Amino acid sequence: MRDLLVSAQTPTLGSGGALRTYAVARALAMHGNLDLLYVRFGANEPAEEFRSISGIQLHGVASSRGVHRALAYAAARLQGVPDGFARGVSPELAAQASRLSEAEGRGRVIADGPTAAAALWRLMRRRPVIYNAYNIESSFRHELQSSRAAKIGDRHALRFFERRLLARAAEAWMVSEADMAGARELCPGAHLRYVPNVIDVAAIAPVASSAREPRAIFVASFNYQPNRNGLRFLLEEVFPRVWAELPDARLTLVGAGLGELPSADPRVEALGFVDDLASAYAGARCAVVPLLQGGGTPLKLIEALAHGLPTIATTRAAAGLELRDGEHCLLADGGDAFAKALIGVLRDGAPELGRRGRELARERYSIEALGALLRPETG
Repeated sequence: MRDLLVSAQTPTLGSGGALRTYAVARALAMHGNLDLLYVRFGANEPAEEFRSISGIQLHGVASSRGVHRALAYAAARLQGVPDGFARGVSPELAAQASRLSEAEGRGRVIADGPTAAAALWRLMRRRPVIYNAYNIESSFRHELQSSRAAKIGDRHALRFFERRLLARAAEAWMVSEADMAGARELCPGAHLRYVPNVIDVAAIAPVASSAREPRAIFVASFNYQPNRNGLRFLLEEVFPRVWAELPDARLTLVGAGLGELPSADPRVEALGFVDDLASAYAGARCAVVPLLQGGGTPLKLIEALAHGLPTIATTRAAAGLELRDGEHCLLADGGDAFAKALIGVLRDGAPELGRRGRELARERYSIEALGALLRPETG
């Protein structure tokens, strides 16, 4: 059997959603050949990591910009698809997905994300289609003030769309138990499966030893508003308290989207995007994941654990993970509690915490673990 994964953008590794697509593609390909159908959007060509997956065949389609696209957009809006998703609906993607779904030996058909699911709305009437969710969008989009959030729609519109999508999909793959609960509340009859976000833990060497200076690292895409809000929390509420006790403490920021330097304090270092992420982690004594908003599971939290680095996170950031406070990482909310936890690790280190976090990532949140979870049913 050959599965079909359908994406509304060129497969790259530039975002959390794209990393989920890559992990799911790798896991599906562990059980046989895989077709990955995508719209050429966001990048000209798929990333080498996708092209290197054993048994994968990539199918790119160019989406029209004329009357057909306008009609597809209008049809999606009439079906209750929020504006931001409806604009990405490609009639060419839908047509090619329909053709490929009929291929001999076809296994599962998976719509990757809400825009791809909206494009396959009609196909869902004719055959089973799985919805690979990135988040329960209606659980947090209303908290954001970005133009992207506004285009996607208000909470009522999102809930209406997601409820219908969950009802129509043959199965929905949810990233966390919290999202599973949210999906059940939205659509009690939905068929759900827990499919967590994972990373390639085997490709990550754990940090060899504790860094010499008291440095924390925050790795994130700062184009994402919850990450920018988390950074503001660090700079305004956490690090002033840390510096009162540890004046030599440092904070390294890694990731695209920072723009101008977020702080004039020389103890805050903004590296932007880096090619050698392992070296950045190795130069830190701990990692921080200070999210106050957002849904799903932050892949950067799993990544920090995989590096064997002691990690301090908010309960919101860790809500989608099966981890225990004090065993796999430290959980803290509010400026005082977060600073206290951070001071302790920066001052004294926590190698055993890092070791247990790495082991959790390997056992629960690796591509190998996901491959076992997505093994197709037989018989």
